[in-house]
Amino acid sequence: MAVHAHPDDESSKGAATTAKYVADGHEVLVVSCTGGERGDVLNPALKDDPHILRDLAQVRRDEMAAAQAILGVEHTWLGFVDSGLPEGDPRPPLPPGCFALEDVDIAAEALVREIRRFRPHVVTTYDENGGYPHPDHIMTNRVSVAAFVAAGDPERYPHAGEPWQPLKLYYNAGFHRERLETMHRALTDRGLDSPFAQWLERRKDTPDRRITTRVSCAEHFDKRDAALKAHATQVDPNGHFFAVPNQVQAEVWPTEEYELAMSYVPTTDDEDDLFAGIDPATADELATSSPELLRDDRIESTLGEWR
Repeated sequence: MAVHAHPDDESSKGAATTAKYVADGHEVLVVSCTGGERGDVLNPALKDDPHILRDLAQVRRDEMAAAQAILGVEHTWLGFVDSGLPEGDPRPPLPPGCFALEDVDIAAEALVREIRRFRPHVVTTYDENGGYPHPDHIMTNRVSVAAFVAAGDPERYPHAGEPWQPLKLYYNAGFHRERLETMHRALTDRGLDSPFAQWLERRKDTPDRRITTRVSCAEHFDKRDAALKAHATQVDPNGHFFAVPNQVQAEVWPTEEYELAMSYVPTTDDEDDLFAGIDPATADELATSSPELLRDDRIESTLGEWR
């Protein structure tokens, strides 16, 4: 299960990984917490299209359906309202009723219901900073962590389905410094323009997060890009996401990276598989164990004590 804030996030963060696991025969569910109703039109060719501006919410749904078909994933809307990205000085308040202002307990129950219905062994989402500080991305982390903790506990949300405990929780690593530096060098060494110099300058004093897992998925980069381009209002086809040719990426950086946040199975810091340590023969039994036994057997958590 890949939990994301908006439609298009599933295609810009970990999409080649999800396509790989679909190709390997795994079921993959993308959860979109919001409908992306307040997103801007970021494709210069479409920003003044009256048909798009008339009903952006439906456009975002149609784009998500197209991306879902390309990736081969299942998809569900959690049903909350996009918070937008307030800008200015002073920054305006978030709009009433938006996802970022929702009660975490209410949103977590909605996600728990999906976890118990779909019964994933692995959940991916964003780190506590949201990957970048969009209010919906930060809220997605808070809700995902709360739901991961609660889903296996029969005393939590008893009307949301039979308890099911996912065994691993990961954060998408995204555009971390090592990856940016490698991509930047790959372009400049080939005499190509790089859009990453400014990114690296902005991040020079920001330490990278821990990377525990590198999933080899280069054969799915084209599918990842096609899914992202299906979100035509949200991405410039000439922008930085497509600056490095996929054959170059496959040569210099053929993986997508993750940070393991919680695990109920033995792990290492150099995994190459999100399912590493999960025994298919016992996974379902472990996922339905009592929460007390699971807590006693918890291997790793980067989030401190359970709450």
